[in-house]
Amino acid sequence: MNALTVGVVGAGRVGAVLGAALTAAGHRVVAAAAVSSASRERAARLLPDAAILPADEVARAGSDLLLLAVPDDALPEMIAGLDRTGALRPGQVVAHTSGAHGLAVLGDVNGMALHPAMTFTGADTDLDRLPGIAWGVTTRDRAFATRLVADLGGVPEWVAEDARPLYHAALAHGANHLVTLVNEASDLLRAAGVGRPGRVLEPLLTAALDNALRMGDAALTGPVSRGDAGTVAKHLDRMPVDAVPAYLAMARRTADRAIASGRLRPHDAAALLDVLSRADAARVKNVKSGSVA
Repeated sequence: MNALTVGVVGAGRVGAVLGAALTAAGHRVVAAAAVSSASRERAARLLPDAAILPADEVARAGSDLLLLAVPDDALPEMIAGLDRTGALRPGQVVAHTSGAHGLAVLGDVNGMALHPAMTFTGADTDLDRLPGIAWGVTTRDRAFATRLVADLGGVPEWVAEDARPLYHAALAHGANHLVTLVNEASDLLRAAGVGRPGRVLEPLLTAALDNALRMGDAALTGPVSRGDAGTVAKHLDRMPVDAVPAYLAMARRTADRAIASGRLRPHDAAALLDVLSRADAARVKNVKSGSVA
């Protein structure tokens, strides 16, 4: 693709990294909007040649491509404001990085939804994670999107407009909740006296993730998938009360999937499901009585 003149609105964890990736691909990121001190520092580090300007001036400067990397809920008003003030121009492509939004949020503005299926910290090392990732793309111009994603080292995954919320829910459920789950497990290990939870969890969780991606529900192991009601009851009896709701929800869903996949027979699951139901009922009763915050 010929070099594009690019503006980036939102030099947060995503915008600054993608701007740097576009620069590395030979495009010219000439301007960026960065409000917070952290965003300004990030822009200075990752986009050293970009002028720091207000959003409308960035839109005018990015004559070929305007990248909007702002929070989902802020996106509609951002686009409307830029359009209303005449900051957008004919022939310019406006690409937003929201996973949940598609083309509807753009209205009559020419553009695309361009969402990287990756987690970002805003560090330089994020650039090393981009090659080979999937991008959830909704667009009317697949040829342009394909070339742009290729320049970023990725592969387009075409997502229908009405499927954007489900697509985004899948990624948030998998990645964001995984972080919560890992940290919950780490907290429980610390409570059990383990000084370095990461050393215990890393090989176990790495293997579990690899098995799940390759084998699906056949990768299920552990007491729930075996129907070991007594073990699960002991877990619930000793677990801190604030960790119980998440454990119950995941245990119930794990049981459902184990039963559906044939790994756990309904008869063998009965005692386990009874333990989970009684624990959940007790939790709800305690919440209603005010004994649990």
